[in-house]
Amino acid sequence: MDKGVSVTKRKYGKSNVIDLSEWGRPFARILANFLKEKPVSVIQVTNLHFVLSLFCAWLIFEGHTREGCFLLIIKGVLDAVDGELARIRERPSHVGRYWDTVADTIGLIAVMWAFGSLLAWDIGLTSLMILAVLFQYSLFNHFSIRMRVLGSGDSTSRIDERIRPVAQPWERQRNVNIFHTIYLIFFSWQDSIISTLTGKGSKKLLFELTVSSSLGYGMQSILIFGLALTQNLDYLPHLILGVNGSLMAAVIIRSRL
Repeated sequence: MDKGVSVTKRKYGKSNVIDLSEWGRPFARILANFLKEKPVSVIQVTNLHFVLSLFCAWLIFEGHTREGCFLLIIKGVLDAVDGELARIRERPSHVGRYWDTVADTIGLIAVMWAFGSLLAWDIGLTSLMILAVLFQYSLFNHFSIRMRVLGSGDSTSRIDERIRPVAQPWERQRNVNIFHTIYLIFFSWQDSIISTLTGKGSKKLLFELTVSSSLGYGMQSILIFGLALTQNLDYLPHLILGVNGSLMAAVIIRSRL
């Protein structure tokens, strides 16, 4: 959910990592290079994948699960395009970073609500599923940021976002202030909880990053599509709460040893 850094930097800098959710980034990089000289802004790309996620939720709600879940995969690739485009243009954006997180979260809630309606979950299970996915994504993001710091890579996102960033020359401080405030109100609690749960981590964070990356959107969208394709979406709570919950616990325990 990050908005690029200087093109001279890799996402994880000098660190060689296995990020299971990054499988779509080569495709995103191709699209970003295509858009480099086009009159398309990074924010417009974010808006596009935001609208697509809402469309996916509508398809799932209407019972078109295979189509909706397949488009979730496409949405995941587009989600990486905005960050790559910002890197290629060498225009990191704080507004873009915060809006990307807001857009992704709204889309996630809409999709999980659609699954809940389709699969007749009660409000308690739907709420639990939403919270579980939010924390699982947050855990991956937490170690992704720490790995970037370790490798001197992408520095747009921070583990602690409480300090208001200074706007880049190409964005307005007023807009940064607005989106930073929105982020603090609605998302800082997730960052705080995850930071409290996790420990100092292993020396190179390889276990934590690799395992938590399986909880990222890129990998999860493929697994969900697999459930839709085989007509096994009833097992979605088992995936999110069972399998993913166990992986999340393993990462937290390893990080505290």
